[in-house]
Amino acid sequence: MRIDILTVLPEMFDSPLDCSILKRARQKGLVEFHIHNLRDYSTNKHRKVDDYPFGGEAGMVMQVEPIDRCIGALKAERDYDEVIFTSPDGERFDQPMANRMSLMENIIILCGHYKGVDYRVREHLVTKEISVGDYVLTGGELPAIIISDALVRLIPGAIGDEQSALSDSFQDHLLSAPDYTRPAEYKGWRVPDILLSGHEAKIAEWRHEQALARTRALRPDLLGE
Repeated sequence: MRIDILTVLPEMFDSPLDCSILKRARQKGLVEFHIHNLRDYSTNKHRKVDDYPFGGEAGMVMQVEPIDRCIGALKAERDYDEVIFTSPDGERFDQPMANRMSLMENIIILCGHYKGVDYRVREHLVTKEISVGDYVLTGGELPAIIISDALVRLIPGAIGDEQSALSDSFQDHLLSAPDYTRPAEYKGWRVPDILLSGHEAKIAEWRHEQALARTRALRPDLLGE
């Protein structure tokens, strides 16, 4: 998988992409990240990529030209499955979407900033808009990192135990069951006996019941209730 990220703050990606699963996946050759500074595509001598909005509203808007020039240069080199814009009013990002997108080969993620982008970008250059939640962030860099992490961990070989990703919350529209590890008893707090029984079928049944109960209590919307 190749992920091209378009941003005005490329330095925000230095640490996240060099840690944990994202770093290991890069080292294994499972994913390539290419960070593009939109200021490099500006024709302004001061490398500006924003301007005042028509109509007199407060705030600054990212210009269409630098974004178009950057996306055009990338598309001249290869085909892309999606050109994504991170936006509060986009489609809500969830696990099924991550599952689908993890099978893609080439993705562009455009990080908005300031008040947003010239709407012509969204009308003519973007193929998918994604929101990571009903709140507003300063820019799209953090959502781009969230999306990248969610996709990369699903690529076979990215994590040590591939079955682990399949048992995560939301994979089967349920929250995950409680997890425990050693010691079996701490300060009188005991691990449920069923998990110490070694009976795989009964443990699996217990995990499903717990997942269902937690989902019904905490996220009934996932069950349509």
